[in-house]
Amino acid sequence: MIERSRASRLTVTATILPGGLAKLSLFCYCGLAHSGEIGDVGSTNYTGTFIQVADDCPVETASAPPVSGKALTVAALQYALISAHPYEFTSDDVLFEVYATRQSIPFEDRTAAREAFFAKDQACMRASPLGKRYGWGIHHDDDGRIALVPLGSDEYRSFAADSSKKQLKAMRSKRA
Repeated sequence: MIERSRASRLTVTATILPGGLAKLSLFCYCGLAHSGEIGDVGSTNYTGTFIQVADDCPVETASAPPVSGKALTVAALQYALISAHPYEFTSDDVLFEVYATRQSIPFEDRTAAREAFFAKDQACMRASPLGKRYGWGIHHDDDGRIALVPLGSDEYRSFAADSSKKQLKAMRSKRA
C-alpha cells in the first residue's frame, strides 16, 4: 500500500493489486469547501454539457487510470475525486484540487492559491486524460457539477444522443 498525504487536508491511498492494477482511495477532510467568492477570475465550468471521449481515444470501454508507486498522476487524482463524489464538484473544483494536491499547497493557503491559479487561463476538462485516454465521458449538470460516464455504457449512449445537452468532444491526443 502506498499512501500519499500531499496536502494537509487530503489523503490519497493507492493499493497496488496483482497485474499492476490499483485501487485508489481519496479522502478529503475539507470536502473541497472553499469559502468566499473568488473575484473576477476565469472558469472552466460548463452547464448542461456532455463531453464525449476523444475521437482518437485508444479504448472502447472505460477503465480507471493506473497508479504507480511514484507520484499520483493527474488522471488518477481526477478519477478518484470525481468517481468518489459524482455531481458534487465543478470542474473548477476538481482542476484546482488536483493542482493543489500535486503542489502540496496547505489548506489555509488555498483561497489565495485558487485565485492565482484561475487568474491564468486553464485547460478545461476537455483536455483531461480521462476523456482522451481512459474512456470516460464527463457530464456537467445544470449547476455545473460533474460526473464520470463510462464509454460503452447505456448511460453514455443516452447522454451522447441527448440533443438537449451541449455535446463536446474531449481534445484529441494527436493532430488529425
